[in-house]
Amino acid sequence: MVPGYGGTGIVLRSLDPHDPPRVLLLGGSGAYALPEGTLGRRLSVRSVRTPFGISNPIHKCEKDGFRFLFLSRHGERGYEKTAPYVNYRANIYAAKSLGVERIFAWTGPGILSAKYRPGDLVLPDDLLDFTRNRPSTFFEGLGIGFIRQFPVFCETLRGALREAWKNEKAGIRLHAAGTYACTEGPRLETPAEIRFLGTAGADMVGMTLCPEAFLARELEICYAPLGYLTNYAEGVKSLPYRSGKLFEGMLPEKAAERVERAKNAIPALALAAACSLAGRKRDCPCAVSMERYRRRGIIGDDFRRWVSARPGKKCGL
Repeated sequence: MVPGYGGTGIVLRSLDPHDPPRVLLLGGSGAYALPEGTLGRRLSVRSVRTPFGISNPIHKCEKDGFRFLFLSRHGERGYEKTAPYVNYRANIYAAKSLGVERIFAWTGPGILSAKYRPGDLVLPDDLLDFTRNRPSTFFEGLGIGFIRQFPVFCETLRGALREAWKNEKAGIRLHAAGTYACTEGPRLETPAEIRFLGTAGADMVGMTLCPEAFLARELEICYAPLGYLTNYAEGVKSLPYRSGKLFEGMLPEKAAERVERAKNAIPALALAAACSLAGRKRDCPCAVSMERYRRRGIIGDDFRRWVSARPGKKCGL
């Protein structure tokens, strides 16, 4: 079953080139099991062949008259691909090739901060990258990509999410800031690793925002994550080991329903934020992150040529 829709299977056909949606909702954990109708009507779906491999299927959807794209990061019918093995470069490149300018990405991090509880929502505003083995740039072997990472996430998108939340009556707490530490996975962290991340300034820990956020910045796509807090990180609370359960006991049973409610609230919140920005010209740093290279004539307007090796082309900082 395709997430959030009626019907069965995936039909591969082209998206309408004359009406490209500019927003991608990038689904994280649980995106493959959304309640019926969450994403509205599916218009088409395709996977995109890129220089970095084939992307995950990208769905063109319409909800209440608003058209957008949707990609489930971990799979279509279940948790088929853990975070280290997601093809982040193919997915972000595919989004850019389809005309995407803004990405709302959801994630399900664990909790380090005492101010959080399972089932809360959070808008991360900073990032610690502790991944080790993931390709993290489109510009391997080239002299470009030396770009600033501030603000880490698009403030326009984050502001739209905060405004959309003011109209939300779901009874879910939203935290407007927090530092997300991204680890390699797929295993969960040790108690010592969690203590280390806490001293480094992390409020939450997950496995998916790196290198995704950095890749979006390289292709001048606005990107903002929305997290639903799923469990306590190892050692944050003294919780018994529970065999055969998700997180082996780090999500208290009484909080499971609250977590599910938070996850299901994310698409509507992201779409409300996206709708509020429809037709608005981008005037944020994300939209011009590569401008220095453009002005120097090192790159042009066609992003496809940015990622290709160009023998003899003089590049530099």
